[in-house]
Amino acid sequence: MTAAPGPGGPSHPVPSPPADRPESLADLLGGRRGAVDATAPPVAFALGWLVTGHSLVGGVAAAVLTGTAVAAWRLRRGDRPRSVLIGLLAVCVAALIALRTGRATDFFLVQVLSNVASALAWVVSIVIRWPLLGVLVGVAVRQGGRWRRDPALLRAYGRGSWVWAATYALRVAVFVPLYLGGQVVALVVARVALTWPLVASALAVSWLVIRRSLPAGHPGLRHPVAGPGPAPEPGTEPGAGTKRERPPRGERPLR
Repeated sequence: MTAAPGPGGPSHPVPSPPADRPESLADLLGGRRGAVDATAPPVAFALGWLVTGHSLVGGVAAAVLTGTAVAAWRLRRGDRPRSVLIGLLAVCVAALIALRTGRATDFFLVQVLSNVASALAWVVSIVIRWPLLGVLVGVAVRQGGRWRRDPALLRAYGRGSWVWAATYALRVAVFVPLYLGGQVVALVVARVALTWPLVASALAVSWLVIRRSLPAGHPGLRHPVAGPGPAPEPGTEPGAGTKRERPPRGERPLR
């Protein structure tokens, strides 16, 4: 059994894959439940807003009630309380922002900003050679940072992380114009379309990228292979720094 991350990290077990096929990113990270859960409050907000004649109070009430119900369900199925509370807190903050500004589209402001921040975080993680995909898998399989000692895994996670950076960039490119244009219903539709379907696609594509990046015979994500140690510095090789004695005059050196 492996842990599938919810919004706040690994939160509940997922079945291990059959022995006749290699373990994939979807097996290790899961993600489907969390992605589906994240779409329920925004959908409820839009429905409440429409049914009550574009009333912010109606939309916010529907979103908070739905978020609370989702949180209770997640706790019952065994998700980590911290992860559940973070998800519910995000809904409440979005609701408060919308009520404070009086604009329905501001319910999605947290969503827009979080995707901008996520896109930047994934890109920076790749640049500094701590790709977030490797960090997440390392947490899921409880191997810490040992994967960074494997040059092949480090390179593969870096390439796979570009797939996830692209998903967040795509969301930003879609969400920002809709937010600026005040398109509440379109934002909800985009949120649904770019959550679970996009997560499923990213899992599949990034797993394909990783598999093609790893050399033949690599034992897999759970078994990092430590790369060769650093080359010895000049003067530190065995025997370095010792002078070869010259044989006495008239004697031939031993060979």
